[in-house]
Amino acid sequence: MSRIVIIGGSGHVGSYLVPRLVELGHEVVNVSRGTAKPYRPHYAWSQIENVMLDRAEEEKNRQFGPKIAKLTPDIVVDMISFDLSSTKQVGDALRGKVEHYLFCSSIWVYGRLFTVPSTETDPPNPIDSYGKGKAESEAWLMREARLNGFPATCFRPGHIVGEGWIPTSPIGNANPEIYSLIARGDELVLPNLGHETLHHVHADDVAQWIIRAIENRAASVGEVFNTVSEQAVTLRGYAETVYRWFEKEPRISFKPFDEWILDLEGYYAENSRGHVIRSSSHSIEKSRRRLGYQPRYTSFEAIHESVRALIADGKVRQPGRQTLNQGL
Repeated sequence: MSRIVIIGGSGHVGSYLVPRLVELGHEVVNVSRGTAKPYRPHYAWSQIENVMLDRAEEEKNRQFGPKIAKLTPDIVVDMISFDLSSTKQVGDALRGKVEHYLFCSSIWVYGRLFTVPSTETDPPNPIDSYGKGKAESEAWLMREARLNGFPATCFRPGHIVGEGWIPTSPIGNANPEIYSLIARGDELVLPNLGHETLHHVHADDVAQWIIRAIENRAASVGEVFNTVSEQAVTLRGYAETVYRWFEKEPRISFKPFDEWILDLEGYYAENSRGHVIRSSSHSIEKSRRRLGYQPRYTSFEAIHESVRALIADGKVRQPGRQTLNQGL
């Protein structure tokens, strides 16, 4: 078995990945700032090594990469590199020292899509700094893999969901009040005709994908993969489905995007804008063919689990009842 260092292993994906790796017999090292707790309890957290490092602070002195290398990993899974400088620091320090480096990118390396579903052969065209940082890191890693033999794999999760996480809603933001509005049977306003799409993925399916990439190293090194559920959902279809979960008749109206976005405020407006204008929909055929990836959750199943947990936590208010119709 391998010694696997996860940078940012206490996050949502790590909460599923760490237990999976421990159960497979791997030696796991979780590198984090030590401020976050895993989203899900599991005996595995008592079986791993925890290393506290503040990436931002260590990078200022160019010590983060060397400190990761000193942990003597066979494999590194980097969940929290957001720009080329950060990625290069780790990549340069690990050169010739690891068997596999897995970089968590994002479907936001795509801006606007030209074909649907989008495949990995479509060129990245990021439209914000987050997507640009991920795309630049991917490009550098793939060049290093192909020219210099650095064992890098890049994966692009969609809108991650699961217990403890507020799913991107039918209006493209993470405001839990949208689900409470639907639970009351109130009217929801969508942009245009509600045909824009969102592409979710359960955190456990991302964890599953990472393990498949590790176990199929020869097929994954030097490659980029979409890591999403089997199908995207339309805003309208998503909204109607959630109404039915709450046993409500859908009450949906529509406005042109430019008018609709003005009704939202602050962070939620920008969050919605980013999701709606991208209208994400991506193919997993490459992951299925090369790695045998088969998502356990559909988009709706993953969202349903998340909303059910939000109800239990009191973050979504459901008048008169505390359960959620399966409706799947």
